[in-house]
Amino acid sequence: MIVKETAQDLNTNELPARGLKGPYEFTYALYASLLRKRTDLPKIITRTRDDGQKEERLVILKDEPSGGRPVGPSYVERDEKLKFMKNHGIDISIVSTANPWLDFLSTKEAHELALQLNDDLEEYCSSGPTVPGTSMRQLYGFGLIPIVPNISTKSLLEAVRQISASSCLKGLIMGTRGVGKGLDDEALDPVWSAISEAGLTVFLHPHYGIPQETWGGKNNGHVLPLALGFPMETTIATTRLILSGVLDRFPSLRLLLAHSGGALPQLSSRLASCIDHDPIVASRLKHDARFYLGKLYLDAVCYGPEELGFVSDVLARSNRYETGSKNIVPGSRSVGSGRMLFGTDHPFFPPLSSSEKWKSVVENLDAIENVQGWTKADKDGVKGGNAISLFNL
Repeated sequence: MIVKETAQDLNTNELPARGLKGPYEFTYALYASLLRKRTDLPKIITRTRDDGQKEERLVILKDEPSGGRPVGPSYVERDEKLKFMKNHGIDISIVSTANPWLDFLSTKEAHELALQLNDDLEEYCSSGPTVPGTSMRQLYGFGLIPIVPNISTKSLLEAVRQISASSCLKGLIMGTRGVGKGLDDEALDPVWSAISEAGLTVFLHPHYGIPQETWGGKNNGHVLPLALGFPMETTIATTRLILSGVLDRFPSLRLLLAHSGGALPQLSSRLASCIDHDPIVASRLKHDARFYLGKLYLDAVCYGPEELGFVSDVLARSNRYETGSKNIVPGSRSVGSGRMLFGTDHPFFPPLSSSEKWKSVVENLDAIENVQGWTKADKDGVKGGNAISLFNL
């Protein structure tokens, strides 16, 4: 949110429970204990540093460099989050549990822990400070639904109702696997319906990428899985949603895509052409595939002004592809900017060397400031105004 030239961060990952007193410690301890007992990913491991001290590390990806990410105060303590925000001129953050969320749990564990974590996150946000001079809180959250294989629709809807009733939870975060068959599974229709009716936003975030063998045998760290695998996972999952007609059946469903929608903006015209020439799907959708991109929201985490400008162009042209539209004039990229929101990915991607500010955050803000064709109002919107409107803050 723009207050004294500061911003709002929507894309923040946290481990659940933030090191506060009371039930927070219990909930975090429960989640962390599950990770410590695991031999498969995700897991928390203990290793000895070069200085002889032991430290815990969170491992969520196969062959993760440096043996995972150190589980330090930035993952769990609210004061650390607020300190990071102040240092980077961020007034408001929307925080969520880090991937892979509850995907590795049984249905019973996932159901119980989702409700506990949602209560925890609501209290974490609601008991925190407000933005000076306003009634807005500095912290809001995306809740969880227990979207794991074999879960009952009743359990999913209970979590949706819980999130909807929470004052500080403005939506939910989920991965791409659904209840085992992906997000285009018709079994999820009651869930999409409930989310849509509640006016909640779904933050769709990748975790699984694409098959490991795709990356070859060279050690390239985590560059290929994160830079390419994550965005392609989002691209494929969202395309499947479009092809399944979910956005036709639930036109008011609010979907927010991580990493600026992956490759979907770049490939959207190719997608539309392939649909038009395929007898199985050519008449399935109500509109040209490019129309649906304008119904999505995208984070602005792509680090370059040219990329942000291109994505906003793709979003802005969508109404030309509505069935029956006579609009042939390309939309202004200012229009597209209205569906884009600044994010940081904190506490992931810390600088490799000590620095006052995180390069990833500075690059994202610089990219927004340097998009050609965006007005100051457009840039302020991407940095916070759009989120205030979307989440009704």
